[in-house]
Amino acid sequence: MNLKKHVKLGLSALALSISFNSLAAEDPIKVGILHSLSGTMAISESTLKDTMLMLIEKQNAAGGILGRQLEPVVVDPASNWPLFAEKARELLAQEKVDVIFGNWTSVSRKSVLPVVEELNGLLFYPVQYEGEESSENVFYTGAAPNQQAIPAVDYLMNNIGVERWVLAGTDYVYPRTTNKILETYLKDKGVAAEDIMINYTPFGHSNWQSIVSDIKAFGSAGKKTAVVSTINGDANVPFYRELGNQGIDAADIPVVAFSVGEQELSGIDTTPLVGHLAAWNYFMSVESDANYDFIDAWVEYTGKEDAVTNDPMEAHYIGFNMYVEAVKKAGTTDVDAVKDAIIGVSVPNLTGGFATMMPNHHITKPVLIGEIQDNGQFSVVWETPSTVAGDAWSDFLPGSKDLISDWRKPLFCGNFNVVSGSCGGAAKVASE
Repeated sequence: MNLKKHVKLGLSALALSISFNSLAAEDPIKVGILHSLSGTMAISESTLKDTMLMLIEKQNAAGGILGRQLEPVVVDPASNWPLFAEKARELLAQEKVDVIFGNWTSVSRKSVLPVVEELNGLLFYPVQYEGEESSENVFYTGAAPNQQAIPAVDYLMNNIGVERWVLAGTDYVYPRTTNKILETYLKDKGVAAEDIMINYTPFGHSNWQSIVSDIKAFGSAGKKTAVVSTINGDANVPFYRELGNQGIDAADIPVVAFSVGEQELSGIDTTPLVGHLAAWNYFMSVESDANYDFIDAWVEYTGKEDAVTNDPMEAHYIGFNMYVEAVKKAGTTDVDAVKDAIIGVSVPNLTGGFATMMPNHHITKPVLIGEIQDNGQFSVVWETPSTVAGDAWSDFLPGSKDLISDWRKPLFCGNFNVVSGSCGGAAKVASE
């Protein structure tokens, strides 16, 4: 081969290499969106899909991340818990997404968990949950029990004087585990077993007449009574309606809900519900510039002047911005690099402060108690003086009180037992 031809071929190969590298640099960052758009949870989850689309659109308008645009990949697991696992596998194995934002119920998250761990994916989970779990592949941007359930019980006990407790939930892992924690906590506080009533109903439960009647009777024993509600999805609508039908108002038996926000209230007449409570880490009524900007962006995106925002939307806002900053910090979307980079990342929340990703893959959050108003909004009646770091493992369960989670090296363990000095000794707790 003559020198001229050799040089020409060499230049052609270099040009081809540059071209391929340029194409690779321009490949989109694929963002999986795993939320129910149909079925019993669509009332809550459809909004979160739209929230993600808005955030992606805004980030792309700002130039994307590392010069790459973001491409949403939306699937509908249809409130079918096993289907969540199939859709997660589709996103990771077929669509090759770089990250997944999704799930609402804990049963859906637990369905997805082994898939994201097997395929080394990233999942940002935006909803309050029962704790008792920490995965190197999951970032929990919703509240752990110490960031919602425990403060809510303390508020009812200390500020309202509640002595009798109805723990009412949908029949799946989040309400059952949360109520197990709360039952232990209440008994440790001196509450007698006969002053605790526990009830579970299926997803989508609609006939509340007898249950609400039982609650009313339980509350007639001369002690201040409250309902701590972990009822999820569209079952909340007939539950609150039946409270009104039977004349139970907040002055008699206040309800504090952990899964009812502005989105759920937008579908019902809230007049009979005025004074009932919810515990979250964000309310639309919060006064902050960041919140006003977010609401304005949401109204513009939806084209609806009456569009509402809620706590899980803020959790996606926080999680998405944490992912953006972690990718920038790592200089890549490589999963392991992002996992390392995201610990310690702080981004603004919507209440005027900052959220930080902790080594246990939970974040810092303020805790707010809101009172339902007749316009479907919440008036904040109590809040923590500062943010609270989420606990992966509850201090109030014997099987987990000695466990910590730290995904930094050299510990790199989701359930390290500080008594035995071993990792993984209580792995069974996470699956219960």
